[in-house]
Amino acid sequence: MSPRTLFLSRLIGLYCILVALSMMTRRQVTLESITALLHNPAMMFVLGAITLIAGLAMVLAHNIWSGGAVVVVVTLVGWITLVKSLSLLFLPPDMEAELFLGQLHYQQLFYLYCAFSLALGVYLTYGGFKSRSR
Repeated sequence: MSPRTLFLSRLIGLYCILVALSMMTRRQVTLESITALLHNPAMMFVLGAITLIAGLAMVLAHNIWSGGAVVVVVTLVGWITLVKSLSLLFLPPDMEAELFLGQLHYQQLFYLYCAFSLALGVYLTYGGFKSRSR
């Protein structure tokens, strides 16, 4: 794997692990924060702009669709981050809140979403630290 892939897999992996564990240990605070955020158009714009920077950086630096599962997962995370940022910037806040809280059942499936993030984090962290750069 390239040094860039190793760095991004470690960075994204550790981020996912730490955020998922934090969310799991503070469920109620997390749910209240996400609900408040989704109903605050100014904060949604700021979050969308910051996420846009991260998504663009990942897509521009790592748009590699071959070379192993970890490589492709890192690329997918970059594209998902970019698409998410565009939805935060362009969808009306009410629609965004309905999507997360209503259609995706964020509150009801909270631990499932956390478990997915934790599993993704463990996978990317393990893949990033067990591999060597070329």
